[in-house]
Amino acid sequence: MTSRLFSPIALDAVTVPNRIAVSPMCQYMANDGSANDWHLMHYGQFSMGAAGLLIFEATHVAPEGRISHRCLGLYSDDNEAALKRVVDFCRSHGVAKLGVQLAHAGRKASVHTPMEGGKPLGPKENPWTTLGPSALPFAPEWHVPEALSDDGLAMVKKQFADAAVRAAHIGFDLVELHIAHGYLLHEFVSPISNQRKDRYGGSLENRMRFPLEVFEAVRSVLPKQMACGARITGTDWIDGGITPDEMVAFAKELKSRGCAFVDVTSGQIDPRQKIPFAPGYNVGFARRAKQEAGITAMSVGMITQAQQAESIIAAGDADMVALARGAMDDPRWAWHAARELGAETAYPRNYQRCHPSVWKP
Repeated sequence: MTSRLFSPIALDAVTVPNRIAVSPMCQYMANDGSANDWHLMHYGQFSMGAAGLLIFEATHVAPEGRISHRCLGLYSDDNEAALKRVVDFCRSHGVAKLGVQLAHAGRKASVHTPMEGGKPLGPKENPWTTLGPSALPFAPEWHVPEALSDDGLAMVKKQFADAAVRAAHIGFDLVELHIAHGYLLHEFVSPISNQRKDRYGGSLENRMRFPLEVFEAVRSVLPKQMACGARITGTDWIDGGITPDEMVAFAKELKSRGCAFVDVTSGQIDPRQKIPFAPGYNVGFARRAKQEAGITAMSVGMITQAQQAESIIAAGDADMVALARGAMDDPRWAWHAARELGAETAYPRNYQRCHPSVWKP
């Protein structure tokens, strides 16, 4: 049987050779927002054989939009030059299409890295003022964000568009907007974090408005040969939060504005969430986005096995799968999945000698 997982897929003008993506994974290794040798190693290894599409980690559009002091950014010439070095390496030696996730951490910014405990920065640790739709902290003892004014909204929108222009200069194939995991754009969509009384709060139509404006601003500055998608949430896993029905409605609005795909995750808007972690626990959300919104849908979340991924695609539950921990554990995940499924996938020229057809009897 022909593997569906290893069939190509078109994301607007970008054709990905298989249905596997490396999911964005924050590394907390940047210097003043700039990539370094860690990122060269990290992304270089994945570009060789982990997937058909490699999406770089949450890359923040402003210094105050970073989660931590060590987060990647794309808001300065230095950031752009450093990231271009990594992309050029992956382009020269790897086989994957390349994407970048543009993000703003909102009220979840100004914290220590997870390796350092993930708590908010103290007064002597160079914290900064966080931003949000409303002046509601993520949790007790977290920074209280400044509710964005009209001028602030215009500023953030421009920051996303400016970062998208830089992404195009660097040479990425696509951009993914981060509208999930409790960060700024997700904070607008969720009634848990958005209690505004103006045209950006209240009804779902109003809560979607600012993220949709940001998407339009980003899509408008990208060249036609680049695709633009979004990571969205299927549910907040808390009473009063985003529901799957609202996710479908949001996906429809994104599609109508030229969104090439949605990458459907869930949770992280509130620490009181109750997530039923299990293999493929987000697959049902991708299925609904694909079937009900009619948009290309990517599923993520504890997808680690080749047969599991093949079954998701073959059943029509999602158009693509995105791996994080599985790719970190095995940077040649696509090679090994192809062997198991009887399919073929690309090898870099210098690594073609390790294809099983060359050395296995």
